[in-house]
Amino acid sequence: MSADRRFMRRVLRLAARGAGCVSPNPLVGAVIVKDGSIVAEGWHHALGGDHAEVDALKKAGEAARGADLYVNLEPCCHFGRTPPCTRALIAAGIRRVVVAHIDPNPLIAGQGIAALRAAGVEVEVGVLESEARDVNAPFLTWITTGRPYVTLKMAMTLDGRTADREGYARWVSSEASRREVHRMRSRADAVMVGAGTARRDDPLLLPVLARPRRRSLRVVVDEAASLSPTSRLATTIRESPVLVAATDAAEEARVAALRGLGVEVACLPSVDGRVDPGALLAELGRRQVGCVLVEGGPTLAASLLGRGLVDRIVLFVAPRLLGDPAALPLIGDLGIRDLAHAQDWAVKALRRCGPDIRIDLVPSRPGAPS
Repeated sequence: MSADRRFMRRVLRLAARGAGCVSPNPLVGAVIVKDGSIVAEGWHHALGGDHAEVDALKKAGEAARGADLYVNLEPCCHFGRTPPCTRALIAAGIRRVVVAHIDPNPLIAGQGIAALRAAGVEVEVGVLESEARDVNAPFLTWITTGRPYVTLKMAMTLDGRTADREGYARWVSSEASRREVHRMRSRADAVMVGAGTARRDDPLLLPVLARPRRRSLRVVVDEAASLSPTSRLATTIRESPVLVAATDAAEEARVAALRGLGVEVACLPSVDGRVDPGALLAELGRRQVGCVLVEGGPTLAASLLGRGLVDRIVLFVAPRLLGDPAALPLIGDLGIRDLAHAQDWAVKALRRCGPDIRIDLVPSRPGAPS
């Protein structure tokens, strides 16, 4: 069993190499082992390309016959962008398959394991399951809920301020933290900001400080479709697409003007005059956006947190004090007035990022946002 865990850890490291390249498909790695030694490794490199199992089988050749294969997600058994991996494993003569966990995709959901066992392949399930689920949290969220996995990124001073009283936020955090954020952008399917952030900062929302892995969708939550036609977002459509999420009440002329520039506009239901965040995430899910990085501001953060639609918070804390009660807060009003009803989050990871501290948080209890 210790050997199974060791080889599965290698599988998870391989799977992570596909981050930013394969969504909405899952991150999958595969290792083929014979007589206790690795004979081939593979991972899912690109959407539409070979799955991890097939990538490893091609490298192993005849050495795969009678070998064990380790994979972090149940092999597929249906025709999608590629043929079924189960057929390839059976044809290659794999003796035993060790799987971290079952694929919740209704097209698979245990059927891949059943197909392997029916062909006489020994299958074991559950090795490093928790770690494997963490690796594929975005895919698991999208495939089971229809909405993308939401990471809320925020940067603040020691006294919880994200910008000064004029809304000027450049720069609260350090260059090292900004590079980290750009790496996060490079792996996200979509990057999202609110209309206020788009007006104040005129952001590009591109990973200019990191090597991009794919063209991410840039999303502005803007109920009035007020994005300026001269903004950097509207004038860089050729570099990466832009979607304005407006409400049904947005002026038709504004919507038409943005569409004329090549900006996509989705007119969605509203809640209290603002874009319904649940409807927006459902729309992104339909567009096969598996993970979205939300970069602000406080109103958008409160909208998502208040509806329990944030799966992870990444908070950069800069060792600076502003001390101005009129400066912008970390989040807007959640309507919580006592500690007994405060949202509880658990620290998943904590580390230095230049002079700043990066804190990764996840919901800490059942019934909390997830």
